[in-house]
Amino acid sequence: MRSVGRDHIVIPEGKQLINFNKMAALNSSAAYLWEKVVDKDFTVEDLTALLVEKYEIDEQRAKEDAEKLVASLQEAGIIE
Repeated sequence: MRSVGRDHIVIPEGKQLINFNKMAALNSSAAYLWEKVVDKDFTVEDLTALLVEKYEIDEQRAKEDAEKLVASLQEAGIIE
């Protein structure tokens, strides 16, 4: 993850780096999650728990946000 001003950008490493269509812009809460799980195995449930703990939001909302983040990172080829 790289910060550009107040934006946070994640791009895949290796050969995929050449394709700049394969990147994800993260808001501050997604960047927080990325920092907590980078280089670790994680689940949507792990991300949900982190969001609930940090932002004190209800679990359903946190799960929906975590699922959206995972889908976005998968679509960009950043995670499998």
